[in-house]
Amino acid sequence: MEYDYLIVGSGLFGSIFAHEANKKGKKCLVIDKRLHIAGNIYTENIEGINVHKYGAHIFHTSNKEVWDYINRFAEFNCYTNSPVARYKDELYNMPFNMNTFNKLWGVVTPKEAMAKIEEEKKEAGITEPKNLEEQAISLVGKTIYEKLVKGYTEKQWGQRATELPSFIIKRLPVRFIYDNNYFNDIYQGIPIGGYTQIIEKMLEGIEVKLNCDFFEHREELENIAEKIIFTGPIDQYYNYKYGELEYRSLKFETEILNEQNYQGNAVVNYTEYEVPYTRIIEHKHFEFDTTSHKTVITKEYPDKWDLGKEPYYSINNDRNNSLYEKYAKLAKNDNKVIFGGRLGQYKYFDMDKVILEALKCVKENL
Repeated sequence: MEYDYLIVGSGLFGSIFAHEANKKGKKCLVIDKRLHIAGNIYTENIEGINVHKYGAHIFHTSNKEVWDYINRFAEFNCYTNSPVARYKDELYNMPFNMNTFNKLWGVVTPKEAMAKIEEEKKEAGITEPKNLEEQAISLVGKTIYEKLVKGYTEKQWGQRATELPSFIIKRLPVRFIYDNNYFNDIYQGIPIGGYTQIIEKMLEGIEVKLNCDFFEHREELENIAEKIIFTGPIDQYYNYKYGELEYRSLKFETEILNEQNYQGNAVVNYTEYEVPYTRIIEHKHFEFDTTSHKTVITKEYPDKWDLGKEPYYSINNDRNNSLYEKYAKLAKNDNKVIFGGRLGQYKYFDMDKVILEALKCVKENL
């Protein structure tokens, strides 16, 4: 065997494992089917602006071990995620807080806001929600649901809210304070200079092959390493033996604009169904750029997933979870491969959770 580990995918999970294995004297080869490293956290410098090519990535965690670990590879700014929701020509703060409620109803105290929400919930009279729409109204009332939840959710899932099961929305974040900070985590920020540099530093001194699809060269690649760390889709690795797991995909439309400031915020969500994209990201605001005379924006469109399209979000309903368990059982008895990351573990992870999973994998296998 030429290598100790073949790492398939140069995103956060694979790169952390490669970095830690390399430190312990293991010989690693990292491959990626894309033309660049860093997976979905890849940032590309366009017009002097670090562009998040695969959607907004805002690092946040309350785990000091994770925060200290990622700070070895980059210095983070103090960016706080405070998205704005746009419904028609009305703008609202997210998550739902006192600023939102004041704009909706003119209320100024938490007591007034609570009373208004309770009044709407009582009017709806829903005791046993039969679908997502009824579930959401039973949680926050009709006004918040219709303006800030309905259209956005229908676009995300590609189905009407009345056709979606109620369990998708178990809770909706409602805060009776004047605070626009989306996350409650202690540590939050964006790496100064973008995310790609983090992966570059992790992979220093490690052999990397780009534009290399594991499945196109499978026979050769499986025989060059003792073990495989696989961060692609687990069902594809096993040739869809039990059937395909389902995902939602995304499409991105990026434009360079000859203006200094397009929307005044890094993230603006579009919550009405008639607007086909769910949000517009203006990348310069992640790093407080006030000097460049141009700006770069990305419109994000939810997309139906089919084989061949990029899988972004696992659809963790009963059918898919049951199917994944079958693949996980195969993996448990497979001494050649270790699965990690969103696709390998068929689960949505924030970046800090990916780091935790990768470090756990390192501890168990190195």
